[in-house]
Amino acid sequence: MVEPLQDSELAIAPDQIIPLLQRYGLLPQLVREFLIDRAIAPITLTEEESLKGYEQFYQRQQLKTEEDLQNWMAARGLTRDQLEYLITRDFKLEQFKHQTWEKQLESYFLQRKTLLDRVIYSLIRVKSFDLAQELYFRIQEGEQAFSDLAREYSQGAEAQTGGLIGPVELSVPHPALAKLLANSQPGQLLPPTRLMDWVVLARLESFLPATLDDAMRQRLLNELFETWLQQQMQQEGGRLMQQVVMGTL
Repeated sequence: MVEPLQDSELAIAPDQIIPLLQRYGLLPQLVREFLIDRAIAPITLTEEESLKGYEQFYQRQQLKTEEDLQNWMAARGLTRDQLEYLITRDFKLEQFKHQTWEKQLESYFLQRKTLLDRVIYSLIRVKSFDLAQELYFRIQEGEQAFSDLAREYSQGAEAQTGGLIGPVELSVPHPALAKLLANSQPGQLLPPTRLMDWVVLARLESFLPATLDDAMRQRLLNELFETWLQQQMQQEGGRLMQQVVMGTL
């Protein structure tokens, strides 16, 4: 059994590393990184690509001077060689994502688009259907503003914003509410609808369709990569973790 480390005991013997990884639940992360290394191993970088990798690293870490870099490395206990490995590894990983899934992005985007579209909407939620119906008619007849009634009657956090929510992706609201909003026109007041323990009134304020811009492409590449990596972990994770424990990996 590995003895607990005291505050003053910073040295870790080599034979303690695996038991400590097990104790802290870090073996899956180790296997994850191994799978990434294995996937990007065939990728080689040109000198220009390596320089680009360094530029992106400096921008991402907001490093502007050699002193900034030295402090960043010292805080992580890294040498120059280890730093170079990390920088080129990140760039190779992005190359791997592009090479593997770039051609699938448009079709994947279309599959996901209905949940990526964003909306701004107003919401009132109460427990009583009769109250919701009364509020609906007040708004419909122009007797009171939606925002005023939301502040007075809504029983969720939206009361603080006059019922206004968003912009949020359509994956965020309850699926039934998201479907209603997706099929609404801006300014359309939806009649009282039961959602779980609530009765809600909703009005679509704005519909903001998702576009396949650079930021969206990167997000979808990351999603596809994570899905693939989770599959690899399910298929091989247990075996690889056992190999780590046995010292055969």
